Amino acid sequence: MTYDPDRPRRNSLRLKGYDYTQPGAYFVTICTKNRECLFGEIVGGIVKLNEYGRITAQSWQWLQQQYNYVELDTWVIMPNHLHGIIVLTDTSSNMKRKTLGRLVGAFKTVSANKINQLRQTLGCPVWQRDFYDRINRNDRSLEITRQYITENPLKWHEDQENLDRIQEMQFDQIPF
Repeated sequence: MTYDPDRPRRNSLRLKGYDYTQPGAYFVTICTKNRECLFGEIVGGIVKLNEYGRITAQSWQWLQQQYNYVELDTWVIMPNHLHGIIVLTDTSSNMKRKTLGRLVGAFKTVSANKINQLRQTLGCPVWQRDFYDRINRNDRSLEITRQYITENPLKWHEDQENLDRIQEMQFDQIPF
């Protein structure tokens, strides 16, 4: 694709110059399009997945079945996003490794196709265009990330991704 100065460009969320194919533990957050609560609900701090949520879980697990250098560490599917740790292992295989972005893209494609087939909305976006990531560089960082993911459903009522919370906050700010 040639450069067009009139076309808006998105800034990359990835760390510039970092090789996202190298072994490591990567914390990712992937959100639904428009933060739509598509995957279920939180009841008493417990995630109750609906059919779309179960498809998302199966598609997430598909990553480690599909790619021998991918291991899934702690993860959780929330009503409108997924938090997970993807561990890229050091394999002696000569297989060309996908970048973290390509792996997340494969997950998004597989899950969106299955969800849209069920909804009969082929081609409709399920996921927002990008994803957030953080590289866990040491064991302490990894433990903090695991704890954050594990406790996330308990804190859903405070979560910035919880649109119900945002609507309640706006309602609470109306002076009576």
